[in-house]
Amino acid sequence: MPKFEAIRRVAHTPEQMFALVADVETYPQFLPLCEALTVRSRKERDGRTILVADMSIGYKAIRETFTTQVLLKPEENTIDVKYIDGPFKYLSNVWRFDPADGGCEVHFFIDYEFKSRILGAVMGTMFDRAFRMFAEAFEKRAGVVYGAASA
Repeated sequence: MPKFEAIRRVAHTPEQMFALVADVETYPQFLPLCEALTVRSRKERDGRTILVADMSIGYKAIRETFTTQVLLKPEENTIDVKYIDGPFKYLSNVWRFDPADGGCEVHFFIDYEFKSRILGAVMGTMFDRAFRMFAEAFEKRAGVVYGAASA
């Protein structure tokens, strides 16, 4: 039931931001709470890529791993993430990258609920804070990878 949505304008192209978010293996290097990420499988079909990945998150003494299916749609500059297994009842995450003057608008949406009310109570506030930091983390990463303003 918690949802979070953010739209940020960045000074990079939609294609650059798509590539940055699609590069899931690098998440542990810069993404808050992400301790590890392993891609189980990768399939290419009709110009799209489907990944199945395990992400391990941690906060203080709590560690959880969950599995998602990541659908990369470069022709639409969108990334859809569907939940497969782990501590959630459900999780849905969508990224969209729209052209804008001097760069692009990054649309980030996530909707999720933990299976356990106790875990939800413990992790809920921290997850909320982390999702608010995600957009900023990707924006900073784009600066590192592509330079300060390369749109």
